[in-house]
Amino acid sequence: MSETALPAQANPTLEAEITAALGARSIVLVGMMGAGKSTIGRRLAARLHLPFSDADTEIEAAASMSIPDIFETHGEAYFRNGEARVIARLLDNGPAVIATGGGAFMREETRDRIREKAISIWLRADAEIIMRRVRRRADRPLLQTENPEATVSRLLEQREPVYQNADLTIASRDVPHDRIVDECLAALGVRLCGTRVAIQETIDQTTDGFSATP
Repeated sequence: MSETALPAQANPTLEAEITAALGARSIVLVGMMGAGKSTIGRRLAARLHLPFSDADTEIEAAASMSIPDIFETHGEAYFRNGEARVIARLLDNGPAVIATGGGAFMREETRDRIREKAISIWLRADAEIIMRRVRRRADRPLLQTENPEATVSRLLEQREPVYQNADLTIASRDVPHDRIVDECLAALGVRLCGTRVAIQETIDQTTDGFSATP
């Protein structure tokens, strides 16, 4: 279900420049479960005055089933096919900010659509942060294993080389959400508008920050 985010005050000139430069394209957040794609996506959409969509929520609405139930009843392949269709539809309805599931970007067809119709941001999180954020939730079908930590490590090993194909990379870590959003906006400003803002100085002084794929 698409949500129209409430406006917020930050750097309206930069935000307007980014929105204008996007045109009909969307911003798509990719990365592992627990990376903060939905939380950051909602706040980023608010700053840019764009609708926000969570692909997992849209999939559940289309199937009239929860994601764990889809996995249990129909299997992962069925889920991935539906996921690809839903993301394609969301991309056709841009501009928007779209949060995708952890495995969505692994599908070449979906990566190609995102490359054509969006700017992608990988929210990069390490295994410790991911486990700390998801261990209290029981709605992660891929983590219903005897050793969730080993599963996360395996998924990171498989997925990170693919996530690196995203246009931008932002480190997801334990800092205020608005700081991550600021870094997303700064990276988008550089990528889309050639605009550097004050947040860049802060990012340059830390070991974390953002990077852009040439």
